[in-house]
Amino acid sequence: MARITKGILGGFSGKVGTIVGANWRGQDIIRSIPKPSNRPPSEKQQLQQEKFKMVIAFLQPLKSIQTKYFGSGSGSKSRVNMAVSYTISEAVQMAGDVPELVYNKVLITKGDLTGFQNMTAAPQTGNIIRLSWENNSTQGNAAETDSINVICYCEELDRFEIFESVALRTDLTKEVTLPTAYAGKEVQVWSYLHNAKGTSASNSVHLGAHTMI
Repeated sequence: MARITKGILGGFSGKVGTIVGANWRGQDIIRSIPKPSNRPPSEKQQLQQEKFKMVIAFLQPLKSIQTKYFGSGSGSKSRVNMAVSYTISEAVQMAGDVPELVYNKVLITKGDLTGFQNMTAAPQTGNIIRLSWENNSTQGNAAETDSINVICYCEELDRFEIFESVALRTDLTKEVTLPTAYAGKEVQVWSYLHNAKGTSASNSVHLGAHTMI
């Protein structure tokens, strides 16, 4: 049964025969019900499905960040969908017949806030990563109150560590400590900034792969 939401001339939600009505991002839409197919997927379709599955699994722990800070979220695509599309098209390569992520091309956030100036990351004894950067709070739309965020990912453990709002742009250095499970493991590190109101962010920057000590 379908439900009419705005009178006889308005949109409806639910299924009527072979069509489905819904409201998507404030717009009433209708679409046909796809016909089931017994045809096996082509190699190209299967490869795309594998890429999609891999990227979705990788980005899932970042969903709350990317919902706020990946692109504008305008039009028909959500920010999360934009992150998935970007990652599949720009940060996946083939290793023989197997798709793999290219970590230095992965973007955690995508925005127009002024980014870092000369940021570096270096491992320290005790599963510590020390980050250093220069103060560029007078450049562009940067501000002294912009917050530093750090994202760490270990492929071997298939695990993220997320450190949000750990420092300010003017602090110039910050150390984050990973759990003991990361000892001796290689960790990919990214960082990004967001403004004090939490309404905009910079493009994230990949700070390399580092072995914990």
